[in-house]
Amino acid sequence: MSEHTVSDRSETGGPPGDATGVFLGHRELLFGVVYNMLGSVADTEDVLQETWLSWTGRRGGASLDGIDNPRAYLVRIAVNHALARRAAVSRRRETYVGPWLPEPLVAGDDGGAEDPALRTESVSMALLVVLESLTPLERAVFVLNEVFGYAHTEIAEIIDRTPAAVRQLAHRARGHVHARRPLYRAHPRVRREATERFVRAALGGDIAELMEILAPDVTVWTDGGGLRKPAGLRPVHGRDKAVRLITGYAGRRTPRNLDLRYRRVNGDDAAVLFEGDSPYAVMVMDLTPEGDQVSGVYIVTNPEKLTHVHREET
Repeated sequence: MSEHTVSDRSETGGPPGDATGVFLGHRELLFGVVYNMLGSVADTEDVLQETWLSWTGRRGGASLDGIDNPRAYLVRIAVNHALARRAAVSRRRETYVGPWLPEPLVAGDDGGAEDPALRTESVSMALLVVLESLTPLERAVFVLNEVFGYAHTEIAEIIDRTPAAVRQLAHRARGHVHARRPLYRAHPRVRREATERFVRAALGGDIAELMEILAPDVTVWTDGGGLRKPAGLRPVHGRDKAVRLITGYAGRRTPRNLDLRYRRVNGDDAAVLFEGDSPYAVMVMDLTPEGDQVSGVYIVTNPEKLTHVHREET
């Protein structure tokens, strides 16, 4: 399964021998790979800085002599730095307050990217949550193979494993992901209509409409990181509990002067709420395979995860 696949990974970058130009030419690819492995923009930027230092640290970094495939070399450095960073990320999660959600990548009002990093390949918020349950190596293999189209033999060289070991990792990762994610995705128009319908009902506190649009086994994640209320300490499962949480969220605790914008978040239609010029929340909905009900709601209110979200005047 691949939500997004890069079919053309040809060499780009600066003039031959220009190490800086080659790195910058591949930066979007590196960002996409690392972000999908970590789910954090801040950690991704740190890994790219480490990758840059490793890249330029080779014999002074001025020459590409001896490097036949700079793209493969850079991806290998970045992936291995990301795998090392993953341990630190996991330790931070142990003390994180409430559910942890990936940092959303939010496109502009016109659908374009606010930042060059947002032009990269990224999987949906729902799939990123599923990927959190994989081992670091399984996730690396899944991202490289399913998202970016790398062959098992290429991945084996990147993570220093045998092709047979990579195939086994890929098989386990795919099986786990497919068991939790439907292969069919609703048409974008259907997703947009369902998203708008849910947001209207949620912000309006329309209990009857919410009962109709939410799937019986819906799950709601609210990630405030302990920095902003309301945020549950664990995901809420089931339609009745979800309706109580959402109507309470909309009716009693949130500011009244919120400005609603529909944006694309990690490639899917979503809602972004602003309090003045500051982002207040990002709401992403996951739909049932038929696209007629909401099976998952992901609400990110942690301000540290919204620093890359900007309001644009229309």
